[in-house]
Amino acid sequence: MNLRDILYKVTLNAVVGNTDVSINNLEFDSRKVSLNDCFVAIKGTASNGHEFIKMAVNQGALAVICEDLPEKIINGITYIQVEDSKIALAIMASNFFGNPSQKLKLIGITGTNGKTTVATLLYQLFKNAGYKVGLLSTVKIIVDEQEFPATHTTPDSITINYYLGEMALQDVKYCFMEVSSHGIHQKRTEALQFSGGVFTNLTQDHLDYHNTFAEYRDVKKTFFDYLPKTAFALVNEDDKNGLVMLQNSKAKKYTYALQTEANFRAQILENQFSGLLLKINNKEVWSKLIGKFNAYNVLAIYGVASILGMEELEILRLVSELESVSGRFQYQISKNNITTIVDYAHTPDALKNVLETINSICTGSETIITVVGCGGNRDKSKRPIMGYIASALSTKTIFTSDNPRNENPDTIIEEIEKGVEPQNYKKTMSITDRKQAIKTACQLADNNDIILIAGKGHETYQEIKGKRFHFDDFETVTQLLKQLDK
Repeated sequence: MNLRDILYKVTLNAVVGNTDVSINNLEFDSRKVSLNDCFVAIKGTASNGHEFIKMAVNQGALAVICEDLPEKIINGITYIQVEDSKIALAIMASNFFGNPSQKLKLIGITGTNGKTTVATLLYQLFKNAGYKVGLLSTVKIIVDEQEFPATHTTPDSITINYYLGEMALQDVKYCFMEVSSHGIHQKRTEALQFSGGVFTNLTQDHLDYHNTFAEYRDVKKTFFDYLPKTAFALVNEDDKNGLVMLQNSKAKKYTYALQTEANFRAQILENQFSGLLLKINNKEVWSKLIGKFNAYNVLAIYGVASILGMEELEILRLVSELESVSGRFQYQISKNNITTIVDYAHTPDALKNVLETINSICTGSETIITVVGCGGNRDKSKRPIMGYIASALSTKTIFTSDNPRNENPDTIIEEIEKGVEPQNYKKTMSITDRKQAIKTACQLADNNDIILIAGKGHETYQEIKGKRFHFDDFETVTQLLKQLDK
């Protein structure tokens, strides 16, 4: 594609060389640059792409996009200076793949918890309704029916536009996309044309990246600030930040709630391990999903489908058919009637929601055994809060390793333990090895007891010192219960 066309709508500070050249690919990773590619130098948190401009040119880059022009300019190479390389990359990626977000209805889902569930179930619902649908999520990327692995909650701009381009080629009508605060802040969603946005909730997370909770909230809000008049914004009004998201938004505004008046309102009539009986806008519907937090998710899904013009009774029928998402309150009951639940709950609010749901369904005679840890190189302030919640709302708690990454797992566990109140000390133990921790939980469990394994959900790996090792919570607990004949 011609570089001049790729640069359409990019604000240029300076141009050195010829923009009337043909470009093979866009790359922001210098290691992937090939002959006649355009290299975009990004200033990231871990590295500065400007340090690799020479390497990219040596590997065949024909054009370089950068915020700071290099001291040495090489003849025959086009250098484009821009204010923000991240924004430039997003606009260029959209142009390169033919502005695919304009060729389908792209709905973004943001919030601390519930993004994956809402996006995935919307994909499920619209697929079951007979539409061609796409999904960009933490768990997977789906183009109509073809699945691809996902590496980030919100992929980089090139990956997003590549898959949206594939969707456009296959006449996909709707795409549901998780939009993370990292993705918004790093401008990965710039130049995308969203037809709608959903806000689920906002609780403590990512304070290792965002300096304050206010900054985290405000980054989420910018997503709604930039929605066009033609789009819709649907927010959870029961969350105190819900209406904040709507301030300054030009989009058509809608709300959903369980506790307050809203455009889409629901009541929980029954909450069991077999599912939820809900009354949504005065119509009853049974859902296979479990817990109050999932009542909010179902309501968000109902709201989106309704706004997009689906008939009410059809939505309710499709909602009743929805299956739970991998690693989100994924449960099984062993032959000895031990219930094991695997959930991605890795924030204080998510853990509290899951444990409160379990406690509300229990008869009171069951032992609730929680296995939980916290990720390394992430928000440290939430660790004692996780320890407090797990020990307060469980009968027994085993603190263990999550994805320690480059931190010492024992140090992480010690920081979690600091949140345990004195009256709960005897209810807790620490086992660093995650498999051994799950095995111990299985050994402690008797008939009718409940084991919650929290924090990793759908993940099939454990990340330790820069390497990923296969580890699947659901697979592990299933095997251990069989070995123990439970």
